[in-house]
Amino acid sequence: MSRWFKTCTRSFLHSLEVRRGFRCLTSDGNRRTELQLRAAGDRCCSTVQGEVRVRFAPSPTGFLHLGGLRTALYNYIFAKKYGGVFILRLEDTDQSRLVPGAAESIEDMLEWAGIPPDESPRRGGPTGPYLQSQRLDLYNQTARQLVASDHAYYCFCSSQRLELLKKEALRSGQTPRYDNRCRHLRADQVQEKLAQGASYVIRFRLEEGVEPFQDLIFGWNRHEVAQVEGDPVVIKADGFPTYHLANIVDDHYMKVSHVLRGSEWLISTSKHLLMYRALGWQPPTFGHLPLLMNKDGSKLSKRQGDIFIETFKRDGVLPEALLDTTTNCGSGFNTNRMGRRIDELISEFNPSKITTHSALLDLEKLPEFNRLHLQQRIEDEQQCDLLIQDLREEIYQAFAEQIQDKDVLREDYIRRVLRLRKGHISFLKELVSPTYSYLWVRPSFSSQEVASLTGEAQHIASLVLKLIEERSEELSVDRLGKDLKAVAKQAKATKYREVMKLLRLVLSGQQQGPSVAEMMVSLGSAEIIHRFQKLLLLSNETD
Repeated sequence: MSRWFKTCTRSFLHSLEVRRGFRCLTSDGNRRTELQLRAAGDRCCSTVQGEVRVRFAPSPTGFLHLGGLRTALYNYIFAKKYGGVFILRLEDTDQSRLVPGAAESIEDMLEWAGIPPDESPRRGGPTGPYLQSQRLDLYNQTARQLVASDHAYYCFCSSQRLELLKKEALRSGQTPRYDNRCRHLRADQVQEKLAQGASYVIRFRLEEGVEPFQDLIFGWNRHEVAQVEGDPVVIKADGFPTYHLANIVDDHYMKVSHVLRGSEWLISTSKHLLMYRALGWQPPTFGHLPLLMNKDGSKLSKRQGDIFIETFKRDGVLPEALLDTTTNCGSGFNTNRMGRRIDELISEFNPSKITTHSALLDLEKLPEFNRLHLQQRIEDEQQCDLLIQDLREEIYQAFAEQIQDKDVLREDYIRRVLRLRKGHISFLKELVSPTYSYLWVRPSFSSQEVASLTGEAQHIASLVLKLIEERSEELSVDRLGKDLKAVAKQAKATKYREVMKLLRLVLSGQQQGPSVAEMMVSLGSAEIIHRFQKLLLLSNETD
């Protein structure tokens, strides 16, 4: 029996236990019971197809980075695999740390990456609003419900007292925790402090006896949080909720079926399940994704600077290459090959194959991923049209005042360049580097440079011009390669190597880059003729 099937079965049994007081059956159950359990598991798995609602819930206290993108991607793939809905919810309750523009940028980057949410602050949806700061009444209403049922209480401890508790714990080598002092206040004491206008927070009352839960990835888990933590704050003094309350309230009212989040939240799940139980709500199924780490096993940190998605976009990384890289280093797919697009990631996704091991990300491989996906875009006509537009803008920005022939901005010319260079370049912007400037700007060279290579430049230029006139518009790299060898043989005192250097100098003004034949095919007959006529003029002036 697969882990995925076992998880579905156990999730179903857990839901029965919560809703009906169902108790686990003993191992000596009869065959009929076993068949019922299997049918229950099958029903649970089948419901995944139509009832999946997942969410990505970042805090706009910073911009989207690789770790966040990976979490969003797994949620998106899970939703699309099982015909569900992908929600973007922004947890902006920590108002003091909000970064201007981060909220908008997060959604922009998800759209750029090709994994747009179905429901979000921008798109709206049936369970909005999708900004937590616009849902404060709901959180406060839920907190009051917890207080009324004696699952939460008002805490009037000052920040100074809490700081003293922390220092004392550290001094004695213990983990700082709240001592739950205010949970013992009598009702009349609470009312008196409230009437006096005393500042307060609301804390959730942790209880022992946490039920184990089946995580989709880490299996059975249970953390007796009441033994190691003080009662957590759920409503802060400013009236805003903490993560622990806000996320379960939102997941409940947004009808989230599966919570897929980073494994750093695994230890908090038992705390959240206590809150679900206190509120009488059915919890979602949890799956905690292993962390994304650097290739040396160190933590992927926002302080690195280069892990933000906007940085990758600015540097010319294709979104599909970024998605491919972040999934290739991890798990959860039937194959682990390079070059997968989002539709292939969805079709190959297999939750039972997600392991608990951290994913080691090697960004040094990113150029190779980008090269593969750039090649795929060039081969796709519609995608290539978009590349042409992007490259045209890059060309204009880089060489606007130097361009002598506006034909280099024509669609057919740029398309020809892209097709000839596919598989050789990793980033589109390489084509506006100095190495490829000859494609857009006519090069300059001196008579001294020519003379250092050969004394029969005029003869060689005439041979090339004759060749191009004979070939007319029918230029191909393979045929030209053979023809140029024949041209070199007609030189009287110049070796093949020097002939090629001369042709490269005339065509590009440099001694590096693609083959001479490819340069000629890229430039086209008219431009080749123009550049070699320039060589003839230079030779005549020298003579």
